[in-house]
Amino acid sequence: MLFRQLEYFVAVAREKHFARAAEACYVSQPALSAAIAKLERELNVTLINRGHTYQSLTPEGERLVVWAKRILAEHDAFKAEAAAVQSGVTGTLRLGAGPTASTTAALPVAAFCALHPLARVQICSRLPTVELARQLREFELDAAIAPFPPGEREGLETVPLYEERYLLLATADRLTSDADTMTWAEAAQLPLALLPQGMQIRQVIDGAFAAGGVVPHAQVEADSVASLYAHVGAGGWASIVPHTWLRAMPVIGRMRAVRLVEPEASAQMLVGISAVAPGSPVARAFVEVATGLSLDEFFDQPLTTEHRIG
Repeated sequence: MLFRQLEYFVAVAREKHFARAAEACYVSQPALSAAIAKLERELNVTLINRGHTYQSLTPEGERLVVWAKRILAEHDAFKAEAAAVQSGVTGTLRLGAGPTASTTAALPVAAFCALHPLARVQICSRLPTVELARQLREFELDAAIAPFPPGEREGLETVPLYEERYLLLATADRLTSDADTMTWAEAAQLPLALLPQGMQIRQVIDGAFAAGGVVPHAQVEADSVASLYAHVGAGGWASIVPHTWLRAMPVIGRMRAVRLVEPEASAQMLVGISAVAPGSPVARAFVEVATGLSLDEFFDQPLTTEHRIG
């Protein structure tokens, strides 16, 4: 059995199409099909239901593709470990980030790249927490930053990174006073643009509204905090955004950020990697760098005038 055969099999399972899988693997379709057929003969099992085209994985294929991904991940980790012995951490860190962590990720990424200049980083943001957890377990990501709830931590190793708090973002004409706080019940009376309900952070936000005795009505939903900023700037809506975003996207012009109270809502943001040992050297290196930054202290520093809350 060759690693190339496993790579081809995983590509077909991912693309659900032989020609696209062959293109992704930079090989001809006949060569890819022949390699997978040889793998099936060696394992004495049919992995893929075929007609003239790809139909589906067989039940055996569904089970074995998990092992194939794990074997390939371990192979990549072994090569990265060997390279790290010679020249330090190298290779590519595939980093996932939830929509509210997409700007915060720049801080540990900058520190990681400064310490490991031979490494590269690919960032995938705006994914729901459940999808980030799945991709970590299936070795499609090396690390991810998200508010992983206990039910999504199976098979993962997670470490606290920082606590995220929430602010109301609105244009001044949407606010009835100059107060620097607003209750969640008061915020629910405004026309809102929020993250989608499938996002973990949206569940935290809806929980805070519920604790305030109200149910919000979101006329607009967007899976990007930057998009929420844009909708607030257009003047039609208010939104709920993390306090961490004020350092990446200043509150300027007509917009104001107001601290939400009654209740004080927050979410613990974690950095997660696969719990399978020994794991990816590049992922372990990233966690070490990220958790050494004291991000809570950084975000609690006073804001400059253009970022000021209230």
